[in-house]
Amino acid sequence: MPYYHLYELNHAVMGPVRAAADMTRLYFQNPLNPLTHTEYGRSVAAGCEVLERMTRRYGKPDFGLNETTVSGVKVPVHEDIVWSRPFCDLIHFERRTDKSRNDPKVLVVAPMSGHYATLLRGTVEALLPRADVYITDWIDARMVPIQEGKFDLDDYIDYIISMLHFLGPDTHILGVCQPSVPVLAAVAVMEGRDDPYVPATMTLMGGPIDTRVAPTAVNDLAMDKGIEWFKRNVVMKVPFPHPGFMRDVYPGFLQLTGFMSMNLDRHMTAHRDFFQHLIEGDGDSAEKHRDFYDEYLAVMDLTAEFYLQTVETVFIEHSLPMGTMMHGETLVDCSKIRRTALLTVEGEKDDITGRGQTRAAHALCSNLPDSMKAHYEQPNVGHYGVFNGSRWRAEICPRVIDFIQSNRAGSKQPSQPVKKASAAVVAASKSAKKAPAKKTAAPKPAKKMDPLGEILLSSPQGVADDLKALNGIGPKLETSLNEAGIFHYWQIAGLTEQQIEALDTKLDFRGRIERFNWIEQAKKLSETVS
Repeated sequence: MPYYHLYELNHAVMGPVRAAADMTRLYFQNPLNPLTHTEYGRSVAAGCEVLERMTRRYGKPDFGLNETTVSGVKVPVHEDIVWSRPFCDLIHFERRTDKSRNDPKVLVVAPMSGHYATLLRGTVEALLPRADVYITDWIDARMVPIQEGKFDLDDYIDYIISMLHFLGPDTHILGVCQPSVPVLAAVAVMEGRDDPYVPATMTLMGGPIDTRVAPTAVNDLAMDKGIEWFKRNVVMKVPFPHPGFMRDVYPGFLQLTGFMSMNLDRHMTAHRDFFQHLIEGDGDSAEKHRDFYDEYLAVMDLTAEFYLQTVETVFIEHSLPMGTMMHGETLVDCSKIRRTALLTVEGEKDDITGRGQTRAAHALCSNLPDSMKAHYEQPNVGHYGVFNGSRWRAEICPRVIDFIQSNRAGSKQPSQPVKKASAAVVAASKSAKKAPAKKTAAPKPAKKMDPLGEILLSSPQGVADDLKALNGIGPKLETSLNEAGIFHYWQIAGLTEQQIEALDTKLDFRGRIERFNWIEQAKKLSETVS
């Protein structure tokens, strides 16, 4: 019996066991059952839940991003499918703001490597306050009828180009992990054609551009086994009754098995701790476990042709860095990239994409000016920390947004509102200098005693800026600044040494303003506010 069919049969056989386990769990969690309040009852309920969760099939999760904060105001977010093909939908996270905004369009290309695009929920959530976000939502290959045809790496690149054409000029593309190679290839192909819709910026995060650099266990596996081994051992046909019946795929459960085997002890410890948390009644820790594994264990099948072509091109032949990668009949020549600014991001402790593999894109884009290239390595994060978690929100995302804003069309020309803001700072400064001469005015001595009086506001002038975009400012600190009377970048950009000292003392920043260089950050950000 084919392995995929055996997997499906095993899942079906375990159905009654899962149902019985779930029923038993509910029985021992019923508040009317005296055993519910004993350690024995909690142990039985916990064991049943662990058994049910370990044997179930996890469906595609929801993004669940129903709102975001734009310039200090909470606004609803609505998901719209704005572009669709058999193997991918393009989702737009539309922010229902009262006023039209000139935020950059960011196309997030999610990995097509077994997990759903919802794995990048945190990526999208952090970008939403400052960007108009779109994301590729790849379709599970077993759900695509065989009559829809093939889907390989060349088709993937064509999809990216088509989406960039759909979104139009001044679009910024962000490839996370596996998509870094097709994203770079798509931009190179578009530049070779003098395509007017080439993206303004390209951000590659933890991607295997050149796996010869610091190879990891994932890279070594591909080199050791060879493409024929993968063809014989991991390609299977979708069983009945799935819509993709008889399509050749690389099953998601095999990909998941490979991922989990790399850190099996960690996953076993996590489930043991989950069992213990349920017994102890630690609901918060148990819920965190459920949230993580609901996402991590939800997997999709990949078309065999896409998977095999990716393994051969990226991990075995190293075609892109060797300069031999082909897109159909066209050579992928990264030296033709001249208009798209490049940012690469890596994690110091990434054990899936080795350090330097993503940065290798800089050498390939040999004709791109150095002023249009940037690289950032985040200390103390692994692969997933590059695009998710606290370090992504506080350290990486602000740098990505700043890079995008700095390389937008016309970004070097400050907009009119910025000039007015700057004029306001100058006017306040001039009035402060004249203040001592008017001794009859009662409020003036107070202003002289409080250097912050000339820069603080009782309320924002229009819409407040997102101060969290500054490195070192989180939600709590932003609230403190707003309560103190600081709502805009230009207020921070215009701080004098005396005002910095006063603000440092007032809010107990402990030198944070100078340490994180808020002044320069705010000056750059204020130039992009429209």
